[in-house]
Amino acid sequence: MNMPATKIEVEATTHGSAAAPVVALTPRRPPRSEAYLRMARETAVRVIPPLVVVALLMLVWELVCRRAGSALPPPSKVFKDTKELIFDPFFDHGGIDKGLFWHLSASLQRVALGYSLSAVAGIALGVLVGQSVWAMRGLDPLFQVLRTIPPLAWLPLSLAAFRDGQPSAIFVIFITSIWPIIINTAVGVRNIPQDYRNVAAVVQLNPLEFFAKIMIPAAAPYIFTGLRIGIGLSWLAIIAAEMLIGGVGIGFFIWDAWNSSHISEIILALFYVGIVGFVLDRLIAGLGKIVTRGTAQN
Repeated sequence: MNMPATKIEVEATTHGSAAAPVVALTPRRPPRSEAYLRMARETAVRVIPPLVVVALLMLVWELVCRRAGSALPPPSKVFKDTKELIFDPFFDHGGIDKGLFWHLSASLQRVALGYSLSAVAGIALGVLVGQSVWAMRGLDPLFQVLRTIPPLAWLPLSLAAFRDGQPSAIFVIFITSIWPIIINTAVGVRNIPQDYRNVAAVVQLNPLEFFAKIMIPAAAPYIFTGLRIGIGLSWLAIIAAEMLIGGVGIGFFIWDAWNSSHISEIILALFYVGIVGFVLDRLIAGLGKIVTRGTAQN
């Protein structure tokens, strides 16, 4: 009876005059139930600990703030006061009377534009500083000074220059998030192994080919580290800027709730701000992991 080739392979080898059969068994695939069980365990390890911590924090918050005279509302009162905002985030009554979806959407649009500009300019300047000694000597001290200026300190200057809140907010995002992108890109370019440069010289790559095939892939983990820091700073900057420029945006929503003494709405908005910031960070981290094949920090 002949065994199927996919199950058992029989190979005859000759040692002197005798032939010894060698049987190689192909490994069995684990059942799907085992794979699903392993995935469930990995998910539980990642999800259950933070859920337990959050539940404990909520319990402590509830117990502390339920006392008479507490300055902050407990979670139960926050939910009671903000049920309409939670279950109907899409309402639009005109003007600034909109649901949280529209405020978050307006803020994200500003972040998307300002952050994209900072990513393009930051990577370009980082490559220049990392590749040229003269550029590093001339520009790096300037960058180190400008990056220490707080985001809101740029807002009056941008309002004077643009005379409009929308471009001013985008400029604040740009000028806040560009510095970590420049610095990390420059460090990545300077840390390209000399062997890579030697190979590029041997095969006579032109500057464009060296940039696309050697420089960017080698510096990508550093670049995405800067991009992750930059997206976090962008989200922080827009929240602060919108408190001053007004209009539709989650930052203005928080400021308007403060002026109206709606503390529960402020807490709800801060919860959404934290969740959106976390999602933005994970998106950039996931993109970096794909592009760098897992070499970027996750």
